[in-house]
Amino acid sequence: MTKVDIFSGFLGAGKTTLIKKLIADGYNGAKLVLIENEFGQIGIDGGFLKESGINITEMNSGCICCSLVGDFGTALKDVIDQFAPDRILIEPSGVGKLSDVVAAVKRVEGTEICGTVTVIDASKCRIYLKNFKEFYENQIKYAGTIILSRTGNIAQDKLDQAIALIREINDHSQIITTPWDELSGVQILKAIEEPLTAADMAAALLEAEQHEHEHHHHHEHGEDCECEECKGHHHHDHDDDDDDDDEHEHHHHHDHDDDDHDEHEHHHHHDHDDDDDDDDEHEHHHHDHDHEHEHHHHHHADEVFDSIGFETSKRFTKAEIENALKALDDSEKYGMILRSKGIVAGEDGTWIHFDFVPEESEVRTGASDVTGKIVVIGSGVKKDAVKELFGI
Repeated sequence: MTKVDIFSGFLGAGKTTLIKKLIADGYNGAKLVLIENEFGQIGIDGGFLKESGINITEMNSGCICCSLVGDFGTALKDVIDQFAPDRILIEPSGVGKLSDVVAAVKRVEGTEICGTVTVIDASKCRIYLKNFKEFYENQIKYAGTIILSRTGNIAQDKLDQAIALIREINDHSQIITTPWDELSGVQILKAIEEPLTAADMAAALLEAEQHEHEHHHHHEHGEDCECEECKGHHHHDHDDDDDDDDEHEHHHHHDHDDDDHDEHEHHHHHDHDDDDDDDDEHEHHHHDHDHEHEHHHHHHADEVFDSIGFETSKRFTKAEIENALKALDDSEKYGMILRSKGIVAGEDGTWIHFDFVPEESEVRTGASDVTGKIVVIGSGVKKDAVKELFGI
């Protein structure tokens, strides 16, 4: 049996950073293969992980769910046959549902799931749970171990609030709250491998699955569907009891990367919430055309999120990238941008690596790539404006 660890987590939570730490200090001596599933057409994290020296299989263009179940099973078998790894690490798309990934792995003979991890940015737990409850809640509910990121600079009351929100959804799995730089990879991996007794985990998963079934009992699956979630209509409804700021309504146009998709128009009220600041409140709604679906969750990521990815030979200065990332916080101009990452050539001959999540960004130098790559993911992404921002 080939052991499999799944590292789930919402966009920008820190999955890749955690995996790099565990590769460096945790999976000591093990023969590893990483299966990387990006949302969108362009893969970035594989480039970030090249220096780790492990084999990487990238799956782009969708999430590990209905549309990719066959492809994923084939990819997993091919990895086992080709590399005979001691361990397979799976990093699903940040907008993937953990329950779907677990189900997809279980269908592949010769695999054994050892760890189901969800990484959560403690500073953004509240706002993401409010705006993207269906996906965020699923990742929390089905995690054997929940690892909080960015806990070193968060106020204690905000950390307590994040933990309380998580416990409302998952009251049985271990939550790691200690900053990662204070823990060894060996410590973290032990917590992942031994989150609960087998009996406790089985009981918890059974309870979660029964609860999930209650919410899906009159959902009809599509002809080719193999998982419990299928396409529906998405509805966001949020109240922020802590903020009394102005509400802003934005009209966002969804322009999918796949030219075969019809374009869809949705009205969005984005509810931005920085736990440490009193920001403007934007309430995020999808007008639902089927009222029966308003209280039931069966949606694909590509119904709620979209992305733009492009390759470029353009050379940038560090200041140009920093300014572009700051601009992405303007939701009226660019849409609700949840994640951006890239590797681009620098004007001084170095290569620039960058990461963005709302109101936070990191720009650094790193290894070169065959060409520059930029990805922007969010809800209602205004793709022409994003291209113009990066001068593409």
